[in-house]
Amino acid sequence: MANGQQKAQQNLAAFQSWIATQQHKDFEKIVHGGQLSRTEIAKLVGFGKSALVQNSKVRSALKQLEDKLRDKGVLPPLTDMAKSKTDKPKKYDNTTNRKVLDSRRLSSLEAENIELKAKIKELEGQLQRFGELSETLSEMGFMPR
Repeated sequence: MANGQQKAQQNLAAFQSWIATQQHKDFEKIVHGGQLSRTEIAKLVGFGKSALVQNSKVRSALKQLEDKLRDKGVLPPLTDMAKSKTDKPKKYDNTTNRKVLDSRRLSSLEAENIELKAKIKELEGQLQRFGELSETLSEMGFMPR
């Protein structure tokens, strides 16, 4: 069984040999959002997508590959905003999940509120109609015992 460092080396070797077998048209097929699709690369190379993120040597080789493909016109050039964000890790927002749940709950409560208001309006109409009928029967002397 290979330890973590050996596995990282194996993943790097597999990635580099995969790069060597690819042509520009092969890379063009897996472009997604202005960069190479990480999911497709992981499938084609035969390792987990996490290797592209966690293995610094593979990550750096991928960055070099994308830079080279940008220079050759296979990938579109990076925008200024993308250049500024490449070095900074994303900030973790621990409230994201709560916000999504709250949003779903809010929309279901709003839908329920609308349904209940419609039901109240319908019942008030029936109450008014039956109130008038009861009053008419009372005036005519046909009140039930």
